[in-house]
Amino acid sequence: MFVFKKELQVLNIAGIKIGGQPGERPAVLAGTIFYERHSIVTDAKKGLFDRKAAEALINRQEACADETGNPCLVHIYGSTDEAIIRYIDFVCNVSDSPFLLDSTEAAARIAAVRYVSEVGIADKSVYNSLNMSVTPGERQALSDSDVDASIVLGFNAMDSSLAGRMALLDSGGGVFDRGLLAIAGECGIKKILIDPSITPMGSGAGVALRMSLVAKAKWGLPITSGIHNAPSSWTWLRAKKQEEPMIYKVCSVGSACLALAAAADLVLYGPIENARFVFPLAAMSDIMLAESNADLDISQVEGHPIQKLV
Repeated sequence: MFVFKKELQVLNIAGIKIGGQPGERPAVLAGTIFYERHSIVTDAKKGLFDRKAAEALINRQEACADETGNPCLVHIYGSTDEAIIRYIDFVCNVSDSPFLLDSTEAAARIAAVRYVSEVGIADKSVYNSLNMSVTPGERQALSDSDVDASIVLGFNAMDSSLAGRMALLDSGGGVFDRGLLAIAGECGIKKILIDPSITPMGSGAGVALRMSLVAKAKWGLPITSGIHNAPSSWTWLRAKKQEEPMIYKVCSVGSACLALAAAADLVLYGPIENARFVFPLAAMSDIMLAESNADLDISQVEGHPIQKLV
């Protein structure tokens, strides 16, 4: 389909490589566990959950990764510092996969980066995310930690256009006196993944696809996407979900193909329960991208889905 002229960075997160030309490496996929109102969680504040069910979900994602060749990360969400630390311990006890540290609460994210540094697992961690709401406490915590990988979110509430999102990363976009990418560097982040930010359907969701291409062409950094958030915020689709739940699932899972066609390297696909649907879909996308670039002198790495499944 296309090749980027810019030299593309390939990040190594605890052995998982993310980035490169379209069709070269398989997409990396991250399913979310312990998310808000997750049925396996019994106490979100304390981080209590059904351990057997959680392990089964993580094992299923890893089995899907082994089958298709698409590597995986575990996207850990915790609403409190107590909860997220308990979740991190559990995930590391049952899996060798790298993981993302995520919370809507800055205090929980700060506790997470401090904890993974203290116990020596910062190299497996990806901070999610540095964004326009980053607090001084977060910056200091990251600077003091051993965490060196982070998603940098391109959402600019002052200007959600492509130009506004790019400016936020490049020059501050009226939010900061310097770009968010520079701020990430000041926080000790050496491994940056750009997330163009998914806004609701009808509010510029498609801009993220264009930004994926533009940002990768400009900076050569890997692109990540939580594109499932677009259909999940679609009022019409939520109404259709009441009629037929599978319609909603098809749109949510299928949205990953759009991100991958727009050169995303890491897809945060939403609930980890959807692994058995998303991994074959991503493998199909990878195979088609590889075949589309067959005459462009792009070879596939060992273990690519095109080698395992066709």
